[in-house]
Amino acid sequence: MAAEKMSLSKAINASLRTALETDPKVLIMGEDVGKLGGVFRVTDGLQKDFGEDRVIDTPLAESGIVGTAIGLALRGYRPVVEIQFDGFVFPAYDQIVTQLAKMHARSLGKVKLPVVVRIPYGGGIGAVEHHSESPEALFAHVAGLKVVSPANASDAYWMLQQAIDSDDPVIYFEPKRRYHDKSEVDTAAIPGPLHAARVVRPGTDLTLAAYGPMVKVALDAAAAAAEEGKSIEVLDLRSMSPIDFDTIQRSVERTGRLVVVHEAPVFLGTGSEIAARVTERCFYHLQAPVLRVGGFHSPYPPSRLEDEYLPGLDRVLDAVDRALAY
Repeated sequence: MAAEKMSLSKAINASLRTALETDPKVLIMGEDVGKLGGVFRVTDGLQKDFGEDRVIDTPLAESGIVGTAIGLALRGYRPVVEIQFDGFVFPAYDQIVTQLAKMHARSLGKVKLPVVVRIPYGGGIGAVEHHSESPEALFAHVAGLKVVSPANASDAYWMLQQAIDSDDPVIYFEPKRRYHDKSEVDTAAIPGPLHAARVVRPGTDLTLAAYGPMVKVALDAAAAAAEEGKSIEVLDLRSMSPIDFDTIQRSVERTGRLVVVHEAPVFLGTGSEIAARVTERCFYHLQAPVLRVGGFHSPYPPSRLEDEYLPGLDRVLDAVDRALAY
């Protein structure tokens, strides 16, 4: 199949379809994933084509969904679980962190749990409470889980394929406000490593590191800065656990400055770990402190205020200017 331009949500649908066709042990489970095709229609048409035994509409019980997936994985299946919205994952948090993340170590490597937990996350869609969270740091902190987030349709397709193929549990965060963004997807391409960061715009003056929904904001900020003669390198981190610190280090050694951007609150967020590690590894290359841009340390606000909460172009450019001022 030649490269095709598709939306991020369609790329995920195509990836799930490929996985179902390739491996009869792959199952899809979640609330309304079957007949409705999911609230975002990401699983649209899959139950019709693969049947109710492969694409399973579950009760509204996230702990039960993940617990059932763990049992299925123990019997040799590869379940792909959909959590309908980010804020709904917390009833399943116990199952994820005490069972899913630990079973491999608890069994001294004898047991594998190839479960993918898909979570639409982040704001920017005008949703109500519990529908716009960015809880990735809560999962990245847990040993035994892999945590990733695509920023474009091509990565959405291939990273999900790699997550399903992995024998480790993967938390797959989908940036819901990018579901309709389109890019080229080559389903015959050979993908790079699942957890490798990628330079998506080269530069020399400063590194902007982001993942998921904020990669587009970082690219827009770099384009705006270029109009003022500033050369900004943009890194798509792609993975929050493990983090590709080698690629980040190489970039910072070139530019001497780093700004990390994510939607989640800055306090104890992914950017905190990156800032600490880069300070340790690049101390003699840094020409300015590592700065972080993110959400505020407060509950996600009502939708009419989310533009004030979410880091946008102005806040990213302000951090860029502060870093370059040193």
